[in-house]
Amino acid sequence: MEFRYYKEERIIGKYVPYRHLKTVLQDYDHWKLTEGSSEKGLPIPLYRIGEGEKRVLLWSQMHGNESTTTRALLDLFKLFSEESYPFANCQLYIIPMLNPDGATQYTRANGNGVDLNRDAVALSQKESLFLRSIYDQVKPDFCFNLHDQRTIFGVGKRPATVSFLAPAVDEDRNVTPIREQAARVITKMNNNLQLQINGFIGRFDDSFNPNCTGDQYSLLGTPTILIESGFYPGDYQREQTRKYVAQALYVGLSYINDNKVGTEGWKHYLAIPENKKCFRDYCIINDKDPQEKIFVQLEEVLEGDRIIFIPKLVPESEGKDFLAHKTYQLSEICPHKNCDIVSNIPDILAYIRKEVENI
Repeated sequence: MEFRYYKEERIIGKYVPYRHLKTVLQDYDHWKLTEGSSEKGLPIPLYRIGEGEKRVLLWSQMHGNESTTTRALLDLFKLFSEESYPFANCQLYIIPMLNPDGATQYTRANGNGVDLNRDAVALSQKESLFLRSIYDQVKPDFCFNLHDQRTIFGVGKRPATVSFLAPAVDEDRNVTPIREQAARVITKMNNNLQLQINGFIGRFDDSFNPNCTGDQYSLLGTPTILIESGFYPGDYQREQTRKYVAQALYVGLSYINDNKVGTEGWKHYLAIPENKKCFRDYCIINDKDPQEKIFVQLEEVLEGDRIIFIPKLVPESEGKDFLAHKTYQLSEICPHKNCDIVSNIPDILAYIRKEVENI
């Protein structure tokens, strides 16, 4: 099945609080199955699309400041409403926003300050309990656990725009049939995306933590695919990345819909290079002494109804062995001043602050 992209233009940018989301979701009430409640009383709607025998559970924004995959799911909602539903063999159970409190505050954690992706065993929060109750009721054949990753992640000398993971099920990271099935689906998604963003796709670290939802559901016997939405050059709002994520989801679901997913060919997953924390947003180099350089990272801050990007100096203790999304010679920023980076740091930060005002 060929993927056709339909962008939900009513939701743009990184800040997606529930009050914005609900204005769009009300158009899809015919798919709404039930809803849970956050710790602060906001709704957590669940949608079911399709009548097929295969059951797939997808959830997004369990970290409130990770909205790219939520926007990608809305793009799929729009596609399914504009065209006929393409997955006749699948029922999709979709939670577009698991953490509406964190989404409103633009925080990773929920309204109680708990990281929901470390609550899969304790189940101490209403959001975690709701997701687990849906998992137990649906008994999915596959899960998709959808996240964002920071701009610091790269693949070789390129940013990691999309990263995949077939979560481990034990400390030794043994490859079980459950992981092999997840890896097989990931391989199909990777092969498709490489045709457009060759070299920008990574494999996420598979350290085992049973408190993480993807690891826990894999441990319980469900092939689970983790998708991390990352940075594409110049795309700090992740509007380009959302398209690639929507495409990856469509390809993965198509493969599940059309095939009995086995374990053959899973090793191609291992050929996807592991992403690394190797990037910073800016590097400033002294023209006269190239060994002297500083790195600057953009910090995301909620201001009103938008995210602004504040440049922060990277501490020297983090090292100097980084790539950068953008590099300047000091003379480009401070052409009329002494070529000394340290004394010009305030001007450097002011220059970058001005440059990113309208990201």
